[in-house]
Amino acid sequence: MAGSAPVHRQLAAHLAVFTAACFWAASGVFIKLIMSHSATSAMALAFWRDLAAFLTLLSLTFFLRSPGSRLRRAHWPWMVAMGISLGLFHAGLNFSVFLNGAAVTTLQQAAMPAIVILVERVVWREALTRRKIVAVVLIVAGTILISGLTALGKADVSTAGILAGFSVPTLYAAWSLLGKRMRRDYGPLPILTHAFGVAVLVLLPFQFHSVHPWPVAGSIWLWFGGLVGLSTVGAFVIYTFGLGRLPAGVVTIIAMSEIFLSPLLAYLFLNETLAARQIFGAVVVAMGIASLFIPGSRPPVGGRPFTNSSG
Repeated sequence: MAGSAPVHRQLAAHLAVFTAACFWAASGVFIKLIMSHSATSAMALAFWRDLAAFLTLLSLTFFLRSPGSRLRRAHWPWMVAMGISLGLFHAGLNFSVFLNGAAVTTLQQAAMPAIVILVERVVWREALTRRKIVAVVLIVAGTILISGLTALGKADVSTAGILAGFSVPTLYAAWSLLGKRMRRDYGPLPILTHAFGVAVLVLLPFQFHSVHPWPVAGSIWLWFGGLVGLSTVGAFVIYTFGLGRLPAGVVTIIAMSEIFLSPLLAYLFLNETLAARQIFGAVVVAMGIASLFIPGSRPPVGGRPFTNSSG
Protein backbone atom coordinates (compact mmCIF):
# COMPACT_ATOMS: atom_id res chain seq x y z
CA MET A 1 0.00 0.00 0.00
CA ALA A 2 2.86 2.37 0.76
CA GLY A 3 4.14 2.10 -2.79
CA SER A 4 0.76 3.01 -4.23
CA ALA A 5 0.71 6.48 -2.65
CA PRO A 6 3.05 8.10 -5.23
CA VAL A 7 0.98 6.55 -8.04
CA HIS A 8 -2.19 8.05 -6.60
CA ARG A 9 -0.44 11.42 -6.27
CA GLN A 10 0.63 11.38 -9.92
CA LEU A 11 -2.84 10.29 -11.07
CA ALA A 12 -4.41 13.13 -9.11
CA ALA A 13 -2.01 15.58 -10.74
CA HIS A 14 -2.75 14.30 -14.26
CA LEU A 15 -6.50 14.56 -13.66
CA ALA A 16 -6.09 18.03 -12.15
CA VAL A 17 -4.28 19.38 -15.22
CA PHE A 18 -6.82 17.83 -17.60
CA THR A 19 -9.65 19.37 -15.55
CA ALA A 20 -7.89 22.74 -15.75
CA ALA A 21 -7.77 22.34 -19.54
CA CYS A 22 -11.53 21.65 -19.54
CA PHE A 23 -12.16 24.81 -17.53
CA TRP A 24 -9.91 26.88 -19.82
CA ALA A 25 -11.71 25.48 -22.86
CA ALA A 26 -15.00 26.68 -21.36
CA SER A 27 -13.60 30.22 -21.16
CA GLY A 28 -14.15 30.63 -24.90
CA VAL A 29 -17.86 30.02 -24.42
CA PHE A 30 -18.07 32.44 -21.49
CA ILE A 31 -16.08 35.16 -23.30
CA LYS A 32 -18.14 34.94 -26.46
CA LEU A 33 -21.41 35.14 -24.51
CA ILE A 34 -20.18 38.12 -22.48
CA MET A 35 -18.80 40.08 -25.42
CA SER A 36 -21.81 39.44 -27.63
CA HIS A 37 -24.13 40.85 -24.96
CA SER A 38 -22.04 43.78 -23.69
CA ALA A 39 -20.00 46.73 -25.00
CA THR A 40 -16.77 45.75 -23.25
CA SER A 41 -13.56 45.17 -25.20
CA ALA A 42 -11.38 42.07 -25.06
CA MET A 43 -8.63 43.97 -23.21
CA ALA A 44 -11.08 45.38 -20.65
CA LEU A 45 -12.57 41.96 -20.07
CA ALA A 46 -9.08 40.55 -19.45
CA PHE A 47 -8.52 43.26 -16.82
CA TRP A 48 -11.85 42.75 -15.05
CA ARG A 49 -11.34 38.97 -15.18
CA ASP A 50 -7.90 39.18 -13.56
CA LEU A 51 -9.06 41.74 -10.99
CA ALA A 52 -12.04 39.59 -9.95
CA ALA A 53 -9.78 36.51 -9.83
CA PHE A 54 -7.26 38.36 -7.64
CA LEU A 55 -9.93 39.48 -5.17
CA THR A 56 -11.37 35.95 -5.04
CA LEU A 57 -7.94 34.38 -4.48
CA LEU A 58 -7.11 36.97 -1.83
CA SER A 59 -10.34 36.15 0.03
CA LEU A 60 -9.70 32.40 -0.19
CA THR A 61 -6.15 32.81 1.07
CA PHE A 62 -7.39 34.86 4.03
CA PHE A 63 -10.38 32.72 5.04
CA LEU A 64 -8.65 29.37 4.48
CA ARG A 65 -5.54 30.61 6.28
CA SER A 66 -3.42 29.18 3.49
CA PRO A 67 0.06 28.25 4.77
CA GLY A 68 3.02 30.09 3.30
CA SER A 69 0.93 33.08 2.22
CA ARG A 70 3.75 35.48 3.12
CA LEU A 71 6.53 35.41 0.55
CA ARG A 72 10.17 35.46 1.58
CA ARG A 73 12.10 38.44 0.25
CA ALA A 74 14.37 36.28 -1.91
CA HIS A 75 11.35 34.92 -3.81
CA TRP A 76 9.76 38.25 -4.73
CA PRO A 77 11.71 38.64 -8.02
CA TRP A 78 10.44 35.23 -9.17
CA MET A 79 6.88 36.10 -8.18
CA VAL A 80 6.94 39.52 -9.83
CA ALA A 81 8.32 37.93 -13.01
CA MET A 82 5.52 35.36 -12.96
CA GLY A 83 2.85 38.05 -12.48
CA ILE A 84 4.29 40.21 -15.25
CA SER A 85 4.46 37.27 -17.67
CA LEU A 86 0.87 36.29 -16.76
CA GLY A 87 -0.49 39.79 -17.31
CA LEU A 88 1.46 40.28 -20.55
CA PHE A 89 0.31 36.85 -21.72
CA HIS A 90 -3.33 37.91 -21.41
CA ALA A 91 -2.57 41.18 -23.20
CA GLY A 92 -0.53 39.45 -25.92
CA LEU A 93 -3.24 36.82 -26.39
CA ASN A 94 -5.86 39.49 -27.01
CA PHE A 95 -3.62 41.48 -29.36
CA SER A 96 -2.68 38.34 -31.29
CA VAL A 97 -6.34 37.41 -31.78
CA PHE A 98 -6.98 40.96 -33.01
CA LEU A 99 -3.97 41.12 -35.37
CA ASN A 100 -3.53 37.51 -36.49
CA GLY A 101 -6.93 35.92 -35.92
CA ALA A 102 -8.10 33.28 -33.46
CA ALA A 103 -7.03 30.32 -35.62
CA VAL A 104 -3.41 31.45 -35.96
CA THR A 105 -3.25 32.39 -32.27
CA THR A 106 -4.36 28.88 -31.32
CA LEU A 107 -1.64 27.44 -33.52
CA GLN A 108 0.98 29.70 -31.94
CA GLN A 109 -0.16 28.68 -28.49
CA ALA A 110 0.47 25.03 -29.37
CA ALA A 111 4.19 25.75 -29.58
CA MET A 112 4.31 26.41 -25.83
CA PRO A 113 5.06 22.83 -24.65
CA ALA A 114 8.12 22.69 -26.93
CA ILE A 115 9.53 25.83 -25.28
CA VAL A 116 8.88 24.47 -21.79
CA ILE A 117 10.44 21.09 -22.57
CA LEU A 118 13.61 22.68 -23.99
CA VAL A 119 14.00 25.09 -21.05
CA GLU A 120 13.43 22.23 -18.59
CA ARG A 121 16.12 20.22 -20.34
CA VAL A 122 18.68 23.03 -20.21
CA VAL A 123 17.93 24.47 -16.77
CA TRP A 124 16.68 21.49 -14.73
CA ARG A 125 18.10 18.55 -16.73
CA GLU A 126 14.68 16.98 -17.24
CA ALA A 127 14.72 14.04 -19.65
CA LEU A 128 13.93 14.90 -23.29
CA THR A 129 12.07 11.69 -24.06
CA ARG A 130 10.81 10.39 -27.39
CA ARG A 131 7.26 10.42 -26.03
CA LYS A 132 7.44 14.16 -25.30
CA ILE A 133 8.74 14.91 -28.79
CA VAL A 134 6.04 12.76 -30.42
CA ALA A 135 3.37 14.43 -28.26
CA VAL A 136 4.45 17.94 -29.27
CA VAL A 137 4.61 17.04 -32.99
CA LEU A 138 1.13 15.50 -32.94
CA ILE A 139 -0.30 18.44 -30.98
CA VAL A 140 1.06 20.96 -33.49
CA ALA A 141 -0.11 18.84 -36.46
CA GLY A 142 -3.59 18.44 -34.98
CA THR A 143 -3.80 22.14 -34.19
CA ILE A 144 -2.98 23.01 -37.82
CA LEU A 145 -5.85 20.78 -38.92
CA ILE A 146 -8.24 22.37 -36.41
CA SER A 147 -7.23 25.95 -37.22
CA GLY A 148 -6.99 25.41 -40.97
CA LEU A 149 -4.00 25.93 -43.23
CA THR A 150 -5.80 28.73 -45.09
CA ALA A 151 -5.86 30.79 -41.87
CA LEU A 152 -2.06 31.04 -41.95
CA GLY A 153 -2.18 33.10 -45.12
CA LYS A 154 -4.65 35.56 -43.63
CA ALA A 155 -2.49 36.57 -40.67
CA ASP A 156 -1.16 40.11 -40.33
CA VAL A 157 2.56 40.01 -41.18
CA SER A 158 3.27 43.41 -39.63
CA THR A 159 5.89 43.80 -36.94
CA ALA A 160 3.16 44.13 -34.31
CA GLY A 161 1.48 40.94 -35.51
CA ILE A 162 4.77 39.00 -35.45
CA LEU A 163 5.68 40.24 -31.96
CA ALA A 164 2.21 39.50 -30.62
CA GLY A 165 2.34 36.03 -32.17
CA PHE A 166 5.70 35.17 -30.63
CA SER A 167 4.60 36.54 -27.26
CA VAL A 168 1.75 34.02 -26.87
CA PRO A 169 3.73 30.75 -26.51
CA THR A 170 6.74 32.50 -24.94
CA LEU A 171 4.79 34.18 -22.15
CA TYR A 172 2.59 31.10 -21.64
CA ALA A 173 5.76 29.05 -21.16
CA ALA A 174 7.32 31.72 -18.92
CA TRP A 175 4.55 31.87 -16.34
CA SER A 176 4.25 28.07 -16.33
CA LEU A 177 7.98 27.64 -15.69
CA LEU A 178 8.03 30.37 -13.05
CA GLY A 179 4.98 28.79 -11.42
CA LYS A 180 6.87 25.50 -11.37
CA ARG A 181 9.79 27.22 -9.65
CA MET A 182 7.53 28.78 -7.01
CA ARG A 183 5.80 25.47 -6.30
CA ARG A 184 9.01 24.26 -4.69
CA ASP A 185 8.25 26.52 -1.72
CA TYR A 186 4.58 27.54 -1.78
CA GLY A 187 1.08 26.17 -2.34
CA PRO A 188 -1.14 27.19 -5.27
CA LEU A 189 -3.21 29.83 -3.47
CA PRO A 190 -0.33 32.07 -2.25
CA ILE A 191 1.40 31.83 -5.63
CA LEU A 192 -1.66 32.77 -7.65
CA THR A 193 -2.83 35.50 -5.28
CA HIS A 194 0.46 37.36 -5.68
CA ALA A 195 0.76 36.58 -9.40
CA PHE A 196 -2.72 37.85 -10.25
CA GLY A 197 -2.13 40.94 -8.12
CA VAL A 198 0.91 41.79 -10.25
CA ALA A 199 -0.98 40.84 -13.45
CA VAL A 200 -3.74 43.34 -12.61
CA LEU A 201 -1.13 46.10 -12.30
CA VAL A 202 0.35 45.07 -15.65
CA LEU A 203 -3.03 45.22 -17.40
CA LEU A 204 -4.13 48.48 -15.72
CA PRO A 205 -2.29 50.88 -18.11
CA PHE A 206 -4.06 49.30 -21.11
CA GLN A 207 -7.40 50.52 -19.74
CA PHE A 208 -6.78 54.26 -20.12
CA HIS A 209 -6.71 54.69 -23.89
CA SER A 210 -10.52 54.37 -24.23
CA VAL A 211 -13.69 53.92 -22.19
CA HIS A 212 -14.15 50.34 -21.03
CA PRO A 213 -17.47 49.69 -19.28
CA TRP A 214 -17.91 47.18 -16.50
CA PRO A 215 -18.87 44.04 -18.46
CA VAL A 216 -21.36 42.60 -16.02
CA ALA A 217 -25.05 43.45 -16.09
CA GLY A 218 -28.22 41.37 -15.88
CA SER A 219 -27.78 37.75 -16.91
CA ILE A 220 -24.14 38.40 -17.86
CA TRP A 221 -23.33 37.99 -14.16
CA LEU A 222 -23.76 34.23 -14.56
CA TRP A 223 -21.33 34.02 -17.50
CA PHE A 224 -18.80 36.31 -15.83
CA GLY A 225 -19.06 34.21 -12.67
CA GLY A 226 -18.28 31.10 -14.71
CA LEU A 227 -15.35 32.83 -16.41
CA VAL A 228 -13.84 33.89 -13.09
CA GLY A 229 -14.85 30.97 -10.88
CA LEU A 230 -14.27 28.03 -13.24
CA SER A 231 -12.04 29.23 -16.08
CA THR A 232 -9.75 31.44 -14.01
CA VAL A 233 -9.62 30.71 -10.27
CA GLY A 234 -10.55 27.02 -10.53
CA ALA A 235 -8.41 26.32 -13.61
CA PHE A 236 -5.30 28.13 -12.39
CA VAL A 237 -5.44 26.65 -8.88
CA ILE A 238 -5.63 23.03 -10.03
CA TYR A 239 -3.12 23.66 -12.85
CA THR A 240 -0.65 25.06 -10.32
CA PHE A 241 -1.39 22.08 -8.08
CA GLY A 242 -0.34 19.83 -10.98
CA LEU A 243 2.85 21.83 -11.45
CA GLY A 244 3.89 20.79 -7.95
CA ARG A 245 3.73 17.07 -8.77
CA LEU A 246 4.71 16.74 -12.43
CA PRO A 247 7.43 18.07 -14.74
CA ALA A 248 6.33 21.32 -16.35
CA GLY A 249 6.76 19.77 -19.81
CA VAL A 250 4.26 17.03 -19.01
CA VAL A 251 1.85 19.52 -17.45
CA THR A 252 1.90 21.82 -20.48
CA ILE A 253 1.37 18.93 -22.90
CA ILE A 254 -1.71 17.74 -20.98
CA ALA A 255 -2.94 21.35 -20.82
CA MET A 256 -3.05 21.36 -24.63
CA SER A 257 -6.24 19.31 -24.26
CA GLU A 258 -7.82 22.77 -24.34
CA ILE A 259 -7.13 22.87 -28.10
CA PHE A 260 -9.52 20.04 -28.92
CA LEU A 261 -11.95 20.71 -26.08
CA SER A 262 -12.61 24.33 -27.09
CA PRO A 263 -14.22 23.57 -30.49
CA LEU A 264 -16.16 20.71 -28.91
CA LEU A 265 -17.67 23.01 -26.27
CA ALA A 266 -18.35 25.66 -28.90
CA TYR A 267 -20.22 23.03 -30.91
CA LEU A 268 -22.26 21.94 -27.88
CA PHE A 269 -23.09 25.34 -26.37
CA LEU A 270 -22.70 27.91 -29.17
CA ASN A 271 -24.05 25.85 -32.08
CA GLU A 272 -20.79 26.28 -33.99
CA THR A 273 -20.16 23.72 -36.71
CA LEU A 274 -17.26 21.28 -36.83
CA ALA A 275 -15.78 20.23 -40.17
CA ALA A 276 -14.43 16.72 -40.69
CA ARG A 277 -10.91 18.20 -40.83
CA GLN A 278 -11.38 19.78 -37.39
CA ILE A 279 -12.69 16.55 -35.89
CA PHE A 280 -9.70 14.67 -37.28
CA GLY A 281 -7.38 17.38 -35.94
CA ALA A 282 -8.94 17.05 -32.49
CA VAL A 283 -8.31 13.29 -32.60
CA VAL A 284 -4.66 13.89 -33.56
CA VAL A 285 -4.17 16.32 -30.65
CA ALA A 286 -5.77 13.81 -28.27
CA MET A 287 -3.47 11.09 -29.62
CA GLY A 288 -0.46 13.32 -28.96
CA ILE A 289 -1.46 13.82 -25.33
CA ALA A 290 -2.34 10.13 -24.91
CA SER A 291 1.12 9.16 -26.22
CA LEU A 292 2.53 10.24 -22.85
CA PHE A 293 0.77 7.30 -21.24
CA ILE A 294 1.67 4.40 -23.53
CA PRO A 295 1.41 1.14 -21.53
CA GLY A 296 4.69 -0.52 -20.74
CA SER A 297 6.76 2.66 -20.56
CA ARG A 298 7.78 4.74 -17.59
CA PRO A 299 4.95 7.08 -16.51
CA PRO A 300 5.65 10.83 -16.62
CA VAL A 301 6.40 11.69 -13.01
CA GLY A 302 8.10 14.60 -11.31
CA GLY A 303 11.81 14.74 -10.66
CA ARG A 304 13.66 15.47 -7.44
CA PRO A 305 14.21 19.21 -8.03
CA PHE A 306 10.47 19.84 -7.93
CA THR A 307 9.33 17.97 -4.85
CA ASN A 308 7.73 20.04 -2.13
CA SER A 309 5.81 19.47 1.05
CA SER A 310 2.85 21.64 0.15
CA GLY A 311 1.30 19.12 -2.23
